[in-house]
Amino acid sequence: MSYPGYPSTGYPPFPGYPPAGQESSFPPPGQYPYPSGFPPMGGGVYPPAPSGGYPGAGGYPAPGGYPAPGGYPAPGRGAPAYPGGQGFGAPPGGSGFSGYPQPPAQTYGGAGPPQFPVPGGFPGGQMPSQYPGGQTPYPNQGTQGTIRPAANFDAMRDAEILRKAMKGFGTDEQAIVDVVANRSNDQRQKIKTAFKTMYGKDLIKDLKSELSGNMEELILALFMPPVYYDAWSLRNAMQGAGTQERVLIEILCTRTNQEIREIVRCYQSEFGRDLEKDIRSDTSGHFERLLVSMCQGNRDENQSVNHQMAQEDAQRLYQAGEGRLGTDESCFNMILATRSFPQLKATMEAYSRMANRDLLNSVSREFSGYVESGLKTILQCALNRPAFFAERLYYSMKGAGTDDSTLVRIVVSRSEIDLVQIKQMFAQMYQKTLGTVIASDTSGDYRKLLLAIVGQ
Repeated sequence: MSYPGYPSTGYPPFPGYPPAGQESSFPPPGQYPYPSGFPPMGGGVYPPAPSGGYPGAGGYPAPGGYPAPGGYPAPGRGAPAYPGGQGFGAPPGGSGFSGYPQPPAQTYGGAGPPQFPVPGGFPGGQMPSQYPGGQTPYPNQGTQGTIRPAANFDAMRDAEILRKAMKGFGTDEQAIVDVVANRSNDQRQKIKTAFKTMYGKDLIKDLKSELSGNMEELILALFMPPVYYDAWSLRNAMQGAGTQERVLIEILCTRTNQEIREIVRCYQSEFGRDLEKDIRSDTSGHFERLLVSMCQGNRDENQSVNHQMAQEDAQRLYQAGEGRLGTDESCFNMILATRSFPQLKATMEAYSRMANRDLLNSVSREFSGYVESGLKTILQCALNRPAFFAERLYYSMKGAGTDDSTLVRIVVSRSEIDLVQIKQMFAQMYQKTLGTVIASDTSGDYRKLLLAIVGQ
């Protein structure tokens, strides 16, 4: 992960921007300067959000966790075990988020996410406890996903193909790729059940014995029910020595109320732990308060925008930051944690008109560290969610080495929601396709499977 609260008509560009008399210091509308370090953008124009609504009226239907750099634990760090096996191994952390300029008007809307039952036979001979109502709430068969449910789906036939691919000497990885990359998450759950029914063996254990490294990590992510993947990623980020703060930010600051509540329940049922308590014990200060606010799942999701409130909130944010000595952090926390995403977008527009400064820029001036990243993530998602994930993917592969866990997480978790839009944003922002960058940064069957998922 439309967000409830997004109007179907989108928002107009900033009226009167730049402020009169300050044209020399402000670029033309739609051409905001990027903070230093942001990759070039062919003329500096922030790309328009693609057409095509976000799926989901009951909340933006996000699937599994999209943590940020530092996704999986370092060897020996002890991850929450994927049922039936050990956790994954870990990459280095990545770059922080950079600011986002304002995109042109966007349109959101669509039907709510369909509810899929959780099949039995979860890897390791167990399945996650029934999610509320006995259902796993996302993925969504959204119009902007690269993976759609396969037509004429036959779970038993697929189970047989996978069995043959792993039987005897060697493994037919291509056969595995062909099946896994072309089935929805719901269909993969059914294949797991059919496999156990037909062969009395656990599909995930068999796959783990045949695969290794990044390919294994990617396959296991694809077979996790999305809500479990979110909960697993959060648990993993806080278990053992150290905390992977960007994982917490990327999940908790981008989810809808419904999704967060499902995550909280799954976290409790699967790991026997209270998510809020774990957050409190692993973080501190204003960052802790922001994440605790996020995990309540109580953001306003009203569709309408109150422009008077946007003006008032912009004034309050200015007085809490730029307009005083020091910063009133609680004011920022309250507004950014409670207002709907379209309301925040209107507030950002009002703030720029009033303060002659972008709100993202003000947050950078007033905050630092992880609380800055968290607040900016919320604002960036209010502006242009696919561009946010495109940027995260870019930084996962930029420079020496690859942050494979972030790459895997985002590709898998967005594959049935808006990966088509993310690909469009990526191409506009970096003048190269996502598939091209993945192909140059990965290899082997891991590369084949990633490219199959992104539709390359």
